[in-house]
Amino acid sequence: MVTPRHPNDTVTIAPGVLLTIARLATLDVPGVVRMGSTPGGVDRLLRRVPSANGVQIAIDDDTVTAHLYVVAEASANLREMSVQIQRSVERSIRDLLGMKVASVNVHIEDVAFASATEPEGE
Repeated sequence: MVTPRHPNDTVTIAPGVLLTIARLATLDVPGVVRMGSTPGGVDRLLRRVPSANGVQIAIDDDTVTAHLYVVAEASANLREMSVQIQRSVERSIRDLLGMKVASVNVHIEDVAFASATEPEGE
């Protein structure tokens, strides 16, 4: 974590930065096809939880809770993929921002199968 040079110095990180870091760390995991859709509704709006592109982030003090909504490959081991996502997102937030991660919750919204009309091997 960055140590301020003066007692009154602060560093502010925009919520969009956290969303981008979590999304990119998730997409980097083998077996993830794309991000899913983030659930909306009045609950999310009233709690003012930052969300975009399949990622919801809640920040309490210096601690982050992430909800990730993904679409997986049909051939992927969903459990192993989910554990890799959790590790990747936690490590990215911890190493890049110096913030604690309370939890990383992975929601698999769909499984993408290859289209039957696509020829294999091309």
